[in-house]
Parts: sequence; C-alpha cells; structure tokens
Amino acid sequence: MAELKKEPVDATPNVSDVETVDAATEAEAVAAIDAPVSQGEPILQVRNLVKHFPLTQGILFKKKVGAVKAVDGISFDLYAGETLGIVGESGCGKSTVAKLLMLLERATSGEVFYKGQDITKLSGRALKAVRRNIQMVFQDPYTSLNPRMTVGDIIGETYEIHPEVAPRGSRRQKVQELLDVVGLNPEYINRYPHQFSGGQRQRIGIARGLALNPEIIICDEPVSALDVSVQAQVINLMEKLQDEFNLSYLFIAHDLSIVRHISDRVGVMYLGKMAEIGTDTQIYDHPTHPYTQALLSAVPVPDPSAREGRERIILTGDVPSPANPPSGCRFRTRCWKAEERCATEMPLLAIPERFVKTGGGAAHESACHFAEEKDVVHAA
Repeated sequence: MAELKKEPVDATPNVSDVETVDAATEAEAVAAIDAPVSQGEPILQVRNLVKHFPLTQGILFKKKVGAVKAVDGISFDLYAGETLGIVGESGCGKSTVAKLLMLLERATSGEVFYKGQDITKLSGRALKAVRRNIQMVFQDPYTSLNPRMTVGDIIGETYEIHPEVAPRGSRRQKVQELLDVVGLNPEYINRYPHQFSGGQRQRIGIARGLALNPEIIICDEPVSALDVSVQAQVINLMEKLQDEFNLSYLFIAHDLSIVRHISDRVGVMYLGKMAEIGTDTQIYDHPTHPYTQALLSAVPVPDPSAREGRERIILTGDVPSPANPPSGCRFRTRCWKAEERCATEMPLLAIPERFVKTGGGAAHESACHFAEEKDVVHAA
C-alpha cells in the first residue's frame, strides 16, 4: 500500500485576518475613548511613569554613559471635572510629565490610562482620538503662537487635522465663537499675534485648546509669564470655562498661591518623584512631607500678624543632579530629618500608618519615613 505524503501546514496567519482583528481592536479603543465619563470618576490614571533621557559620549560612535532621570516612577489619578495641581521647583520634572501625557515625548516605561486605554501603546485612529480629547495650554504665549499666522489660522488649523469636529463651511464662525468665549473680540480673527498683549495671546492659546471640545486640558504654567493683574483674569477665565465645558485640568505651576486657588487636589514633585499628594486643604493646612513644609514656609503672607509667629524653613545644599540622584529618598541630602534608613530605603507614596489610625487632614499620601504634621504658616 502506497504511503500517503503529509502536506506541510502553513501556520502563518492570513494578513487580511490580522488586519481585521487590528481594525476591530482599534474601533473598540476609539469607542471607549469617545465614551462619556461620569463626574468624579477617574478619567486619567498614571502608573509608574518613567522618562529617562540618555547621556552619551563620542561623535561617530556614541556610547551611553548614563541617563537624566527626569521622571522616575510617578503615579496619580485625574478625576472628571477636577483640577489637579502639580507644584515643585524648576527641574523637578513637571513639564516632562505634561509632554508625556500629551505624547510629545515617549515614556521609557509606565502606563497612562485614559478611560481604560493605555495611550502609550495606541496608534492610528485611537491615538488621534486621544490627541483630540487631551489638549494643552503652553507656558509662553509669545513663542507658542506662529507669528506668520493669523488668529483665525492658528485656531482653525486644528480643524484641518480633525475635520469631523467642524465642517469646512462653518470653521470661521466656530473660531469667532471661540474668541468670544475667551473674552476677545471676534473681529480680531484676521489679526496677527504681535498685535495682542501677553494676556490676550494666552487667551488665544486657551481658545486653541478648546477648539476640539477636549475633556482634559494640560496647563503648563499658563500664567507664569503674565503680569499679576492679568494672571487673575486668566485664572478666573479658566475656572469659568471649566464649569461651562466640564473640563478636567492638570495645572502645572510653581506659584503655590495660584495652585491653591484653582486646584481641588495638589501633588508636590521633587527630583522626578511625587513627594506628597492630597486635597488642597490637606496639603496646605496639614503638610506632612518636609519638602512641602519648606515650600509653604516660603510663600509670602500678606497679614503682618501672621508673619510674626512664622517659622521659615531654610533648606541647605543644592538640588542634586537628576543624572545622579541620591540613593533612597531623593530629598534626604537637604532634609533635617534624614537618618540612615533614608539612604538605604526608598519611601513609598502612601498614607503614613500613624495617620491611618488617627485620620484627619494629615491622612493623605506622603513619601517620607518620618512624616509628621507640621504647623506651617501657609498661603491664605
């Protein structure tokens, strides 16, 4: 009897089948991204986010010799309709966090969940949908606007990328409506950026951020380049817009007074790490991390009677290099409470055990082995 020959089985999946699965997965991601979120639910969840910039030597043959640890494992949640303030000294990684959330920089590791979708792994239509729903207001109103483009072109350019938001015939009217919403004359649509003041330019930047009807706006020090009187106007405008459009803000700044005024919760960053996070009342009235206490002690207090009993905490030493951060606790080289444990063990961002039992305003997350509530005269 003749032996039957077995034909080899091709285990390679059909290309069309793979494309169908990918398209279906992408469609599911887009549907999840466009789904509404109830007030008070997490809309953005950041988990162990890391961004290291490599340091290299050589010209022709580059060799990696280290890394600048700009962001080194931070986690936080942003809830629908709230404002989360991020504060810290220059160079602590605040703006890098903003770029990572906007996907202007790719994370070294970690996850960023937007409505349950890890945006660090998205591409195609799903990524485009995320970019539509997460917008940014930049720090410098002078360099963030193209001087060769009119206001109408600057704001309307977003509709060229996302034409589904505004049909071509209605874009001019849409731009004029946005100018009116941010307090500018709609007739200014054909003017150029150099014809506006700093405060007006920032309003144009805010209008551009609102153009695609986003759910989250990341504000990277949006008022630090403005005069104090103009700062108040822009902050009041942002609060009004938040109520009107149900926006969630990630508000990055170094001015603690402004952050308390606008924020529901506040996170304090130091050298790429989150040192403390809680509600505005918990952070300002019941700080438990030494770094937060030092920052608050430097905030100017207008009341002379309050200044009399104020303790000013002066930090010694320089901020360490993010390319060579200290072992253990990042703040230990400048901390008056530092002990041997601080050099060998990294403190976790958690509610200190002593405050879990007692509760109160001090019961919030703090990355310190010796966290204790300290009466610091804070910004009113």
